Amino acid sequence: MKNLIVLALLISIHLTGYSQKKKYPKNIILMVGDGMGVAQVYAGLTANHGKLNLERCTAVGFHKNQATDDFVTDSAAGATAFACGQKTYNGAIGVDASGKSIPTILELAELNGLATGLVATCSITHATPACFISHQPSRSLNENIALDFLKTDVDVFIGGGRKFFTKRSDGLNLADSLKARGYQIANSITEVQQVTSGKLAAFLADEQQAKFSAGRGDELVKSTVATLQLLSSNKKGMFLMIEGSQIDWGGHGNDTKYIVDEMIDFDNAIGKVLDFANEDGKTLVIITADHETGGFSIIDGDFKTGMVEGKFTTGSHTGIMIPVFAYGPGAEEFSGIYENSDIFHKMMAAFQFKK
Repeated sequence: MKNLIVLALLISIHLTGYSQKKKYPKNIILMVGDGMGVAQVYAGLTANHGKLNLERCTAVGFHKNQATDDFVTDSAAGATAFACGQKTYNGAIGVDASGKSIPTILELAELNGLATGLVATCSITHATPACFISHQPSRSLNENIALDFLKTDVDVFIGGGRKFFTKRSDGLNLADSLKARGYQIANSITEVQQVTSGKLAAFLADEQQAKFSAGRGDELVKSTVATLQLLSSNKKGMFLMIEGSQIDWGGHGNDTKYIVDEMIDFDNAIGKVLDFANEDGKTLVIITADHETGGFSIIDGDFKTGMVEGKFTTGSHTGIMIPVFAYGPGAEEFSGIYENSDIFHKMMAAFQFKK
């Protein structure tokens, strides 16, 4: 009888240890709300009558986001920290403080056989998406950044910036080069939705996309859904970066309505990603921002009516800590306070990659 009891205890201990074994994701989706601080989140929540999809996340932390040359970061230095795991100077695209190229999480995912994608509501050569696929000394080098897209094997990218691929000073037509490499080219959200397999390069604007309220509508949500469908066919998994780019522009313009519209649009895309992650069970979702923009604060609001009244301290970025929300296997690793560059290292550990 004693032997049976001991055996039962050993089995129980073994099963408990097994159930607590660390789970690793197959997919990682990083969502960046450019310029999105806590006030921007709460403005969206208030305007949306007290609720956001963002609240479904199970872990919340904060990152410190200073650049190497300035207390207040820009999107390039901030996104390079996420993409490459090193802090750098403002304006740097995928290079360290000395200008040396650093491998990105997207490039490393490609090397490991994963599907990869980039989605943005700005030019796809803009600072945030560029840092995941390009290595340039300055964010202003849009044509050079576009050329770098041909040096990777990214499966899907959707954003603006068509002219940097097709109306170039060197006379090259990179859209033709992409076609030769097997990409399907889309020039509208309707064309994006018609692509059900294979590689996709989508240009939804000649340069920058319109505001949500000025004609862009739910392109981000539709782009997100289409990209998830395309990338999820890879059995090894995926890395996808999705940017709600224009929350930042609302902050620069000290425009509360612009912030609110873009924040809710971004949250609608978050909802689609969380639905996918919930159904899939193997997807880690990380939602954060590169920096806060506008020194935005909420001085009045109403959940019932959705009214938000905001004030601003600047037309530029600020240096405050930025929230990080996470959901899925490994989400708990994103609690606490840490450097923005640690997000890269946490993603590497989640993928079990070695740099």
